[in-house]
Amino acid sequence: MNDAPRELPARALDTTAERPWPVRVLSAKIAQYIDKMSPVWVEGQVVELNRRAGISFLTLRDTDADMSLSVSVPGRVLAALETPVGDGAHVVVHAKPSFWPKRGSLQLQADAVRPVGVGELLARIEHLKRVLAAEGLFEPGRKVPLPFLPGVVGLVCGRGSKAEHDVVVNARARWPAVAFEIREVAVQGQAAVAQVSKALTELDADPRVEVIVVARGGGSVEDLLPFSNEALIRVAAACLTPIVSAIGHETDTPIFDLVADVRASTPTDAGKRVVPDVAAESTGLDQARRRMRAAVAAYVDAEQQRLAALLSRPVLARPDQMLVLREERLAADRDAARRAFATRLDAAHVGIEALAAQVRALSPAATLERGYAVLRTRDGIVVRSAADTSAKDHLEAILAHGRLGLRVEDVALEALPPGVRSAPPAAAESD
Repeated sequence: MNDAPRELPARALDTTAERPWPVRVLSAKIAQYIDKMSPVWVEGQVVELNRRAGISFLTLRDTDADMSLSVSVPGRVLAALETPVGDGAHVVVHAKPSFWPKRGSLQLQADAVRPVGVGELLARIEHLKRVLAAEGLFEPGRKVPLPFLPGVVGLVCGRGSKAEHDVVVNARARWPAVAFEIREVAVQGQAAVAQVSKALTELDADPRVEVIVVARGGGSVEDLLPFSNEALIRVAAACLTPIVSAIGHETDTPIFDLVADVRASTPTDAGKRVVPDVAAESTGLDQARRRMRAAVAAYVDAEQQRLAALLSRPVLARPDQMLVLREERLAADRDAARRAFATRLDAAHVGIEALAAQVRALSPAATLERGYAVLRTRDGIVVRSAADTSAKDHLEAILAHGRLGLRVEDVALEALPPGVRSAPPAAAESD
């Protein structure tokens, strides 16, 4: 085996599959090449800024392509700027490219940073925000709640944009029957304000559209400037149909987000907000039905227990018992009444008998039975005294059994001594 070190090609053009460069050699060659580059002015948008002691690291993104570079800046350079640089700032940096072999990463080491008009634009946007806020355009009381299940959703988006796809696909995944009225317009550039305003006005005037989604999907501060335009903001504020804003990413805050009724973080989020999830709603309905069944079953069970408790009472177990008791009491009262009435009748009968005996004892007939007679004149006047008659008068004697006709022969007016019974009148003779 030959252990002598292998000679490496001097140039990249001389490498072959049999004579490749190790990674360390390639990294060193790239570092040497990049180190020969002169400092360069680079333009981009700051998407992330981390400040550390003495040095700051920021990520610079291309405004037209999905590309970014890491830039290190001395802290004193950023501190000397009149307009502070933050996330979203559009800047031009003067930097020297450098390559880190161990990490295999490219980085720019900047010694100067200049904001490119964005600071002034942002200042104007902030001023417009304050003016519109003072007018009350951002007040929560002006926000219109979204309908639970809109029949038609209006969508304002770019032509053939991914934002349109995200809204439609996610909305139909949640509720397949949702319908869209789509307006594809310019969402950046000079024509954006006029076209978006026209689309909003048309959709707001359409009675079928119940909610409007304005979707773009993020971009640089310059790209999103149309959505901080005062004319467009006032058109949106005048719409009666609720508006969902899905223009920027989470860190982007154009004024349109503030005037919209609902702000969605992304077009995907907007698609989820405008319609309910049919699966979740079905689950909710199933749960509600189960709760209703359980509530009704519990109520029926409770009522059955109450009914069983009522039926177990004697008055309901034997409902005739109450009548039986009343019947027995009525029979006892009737018997008592009969006995009391019979007793009263017997007592009254005895009293009547006694009274009858008294009447009989005091009756003139009883006196006649003892041999007495009642004398009456022919005129029917009872003779009580001899003075009531005169000789030769005809009288009638009423006996206990029969009558007699008498004629007075003599009248004696002397009174009989007490206790002496008078003899039958000798002077009277029968006719």
